[in-house]
Amino acid sequence: MGRLFYFIINLFTMRILLKALLFFSLPFFISAQQKLDFDFDYAQFGYDSSSNYVEFYYSFGQKGLAQIQTDSSILLEGILDIEIADTSIHTAIINREWRINHEIKDTSDMNKSLVGIISFILPIGEYVCNISGRNFTDSTVSRTYKESIKVEPFIGSSLSISNIQIASKILQDSPNKSSVFYKNSFEVIPLPTSIFGENLPVLFHYFELYNLQNINIDFPLKLNTLVYNSRGDIFYNKSKSITKNIDSRVEVGTIAINKFPTDSYTLTISLIDSIRNYGVSSSKKFYVLNPSVKINDSIYSQITNIFATHFGAMAEEELDDLFKKSKYIATQQEIEQYSSLTGKEGKQKFLYSFWNARDIEPSTVRNEFYLEYLKRIEVSNQQFAALGKKGWETDRGRIFLKYGEPSEIERFPNQIDSKPYEVWRYNEIEGGVIFVFADLTNFSDYQLIHSTARGELRDDNWERRIRSI
Repeated sequence: MGRLFYFIINLFTMRILLKALLFFSLPFFISAQQKLDFDFDYAQFGYDSSSNYVEFYYSFGQKGLAQIQTDSSILLEGILDIEIADTSIHTAIINREWRINHEIKDTSDMNKSLVGIISFILPIGEYVCNISGRNFTDSTVSRTYKESIKVEPFIGSSLSISNIQIASKILQDSPNKSSVFYKNSFEVIPLPTSIFGENLPVLFHYFELYNLQNINIDFPLKLNTLVYNSRGDIFYNKSKSITKNIDSRVEVGTIAINKFPTDSYTLTISLIDSIRNYGVSSSKKFYVLNPSVKINDSIYSQITNIFATHFGAMAEEELDDLFKKSKYIATQQEIEQYSSLTGKEGKQKFLYSFWNARDIEPSTVRNEFYLEYLKRIEVSNQQFAALGKKGWETDRGRIFLKYGEPSEIERFPNQIDSKPYEVWRYNEIEGGVIFVFADLTNFSDYQLIHSTARGELRDDNWERRIRSI
């Protein structure tokens, strides 16, 4: 096959593909006063021994774009911003914006999304990426994602698997070689939302295997494909053998999800060398919205409550880690009680009772509040990590975990006379409260300096703390 990435396009070349998608909004963190249907995803692939090829996938909902009337059509316009900063030098190595435009005849065909891709070659290192989409004429209609990306080259001396790319469609031996989605004889149409359901009943996935010939054994390797639901139950399981006649290879596959109930799922690909008892794996989360599919209790273990199985499968270290993340909503008595426990069984029972007491719909199999809290942890880690701290450990992460997504966020990142700061507003809490976070260290570690919520730090003279000297 030769070098895998002969398809690499110019780093700053971009084309837009119009693809009919049913677009759903996920409860990710919004950084604007008005929400825009804008989603983002990424995947890394091998390039050489010191760098990876990173693909950024994005989609714009057409209804949120600026509409400019021409003589014969309507021009839809938006802006895509990508900033990539190297955390070791605290400097942006890429800071670009692209003007997105698409021409339509009338407004009857605006339920589709504009899907595209931007690609970069990034050397080994750790990066913080800010990806924003906004309306061309109204910058308040926007959405921003913050993602921490660690580049560890796949090309080397040991088995490795690229990231998994989730796709809405994959065309094999595609004749459309000029498409920006074309690679290694496949046209892979990305799905940045990672949401499947009745209108998208088949999940397509693409990944690459590397360094296969560095394994000095005669036996084939085993490739496992598994799908787990949010409780760790296996919904899909498939295995096959992989020969080592070439050093790198492309793998694609499909999974029918039309019978999956509404939930979040994890697709896991593992490559196993059973002779040396060694393996590597790659995972990708996706979501299914199938309201017509009912939960079949026979799928799950026949016990009093499914969450007993969930906590019963956890090691003691996992239980301790989960409770650390749960302290923000725990009472002082619960914190003291957990601290006094020794042994896994007692901690399992405690966490089962802890979350069962907070189940907002006890009559259902799911503990919706617990699942939402886990999702908030994931979003916090994606959005708020700073200075070696995980997102949930920061002040913004704590507030996000405790109170959820703000009603509104005002950002002030580049003030002449003050430190960068943010004001979060929660209109439904205590008749309306605010939280003010400031980047006092200039390392994106936003600290809570004022709030009007009961029990939180209050400093009505907080503006003095952020004035530039």
